[in-house]
Amino acid sequence: MRVASLYRYPVKGLSPEPLASAALPAGGYFPGDRLFAIENGPSGFDPAEPVHQPKIKYLMLMRNESLARLRTQHDDTSGELVIAQEGAEVLRIAPASPEGQERLSAFFEGFMPDELRGRPRLLAAPDGYRFTDSRSGFLSIINLASVADLAARMGAAIDPLRFRGNVMVEDLPAWAENDLVGRELEGPGGLRLSVIKRIERCAATNVDPQTGVRDLQIPKALMQAYGHVDCGIYCRILAGGTLSRGARLEAVAAPEPVSAAIA
Repeated sequence: MRVASLYRYPVKGLSPEPLASAALPAGGYFPGDRLFAIENGPSGFDPAEPVHQPKIKYLMLMRNESLARLRTQHDDTSGELVIAQEGAEVLRIAPASPEGQERLSAFFEGFMPDELRGRPRLLAAPDGYRFTDSRSGFLSIINLASVADLAARMGAAIDPLRFRGNVMVEDLPAWAENDLVGRELEGPGGLRLSVIKRIERCAATNVDPQTGVRDLQIPKALMQAYGHVDCGIYCRILAGGTLSRGARLEAVAAPEPVSAAIA
């Protein structure tokens, strides 16, 4: 398969940032991805002892489609987080500062007051943790051919960004990614990924990522067409390497367990 595009989502539920390349660390997460979340009222998240929380505790597209009208950007050098709306910058903060966190809370109180269960508060992921939907969501891959096949069956255009993946791939038959679970992918510079599970889709995919309009029923269409609600795969990074647009990933058989090899 060929890497068509790369994306990170610095803030859970908010917009993607396209990347030309990404240095993937062994045993880690996709760089710059899901660094922040915005809790919708007290979530119980403790950065000193981070435990995976259900996404319903945070602002998210599944319930808060108005988030798709915002565009976010995180500057890795300065640490600043910028939010724009309709092409104009509406907020620029230093997430680590109390003033920045207060200004972000005030912005979302004004932006979506009827959707809040309590005061919105910016949370930052401590080292070794990310605000992913899945506990094992280290890196996600979306097959563009599968999205195109679903679109053809639905008779509607589907933006692949609805699936909020990190790596968009092409040159792979539609739905062939589902058969890669349990196998490994090899890439440039010794990069090695383990495909650990398929991604079950929720109502967040019903929201147009450009307009914020809830205009399709993706999980329902997946179930009707294929008998499942999966689109995409989660991977674990076994050996690090840099992945760039145009790079190729090759599927290889996963090593057999030692006990099976001896038997």
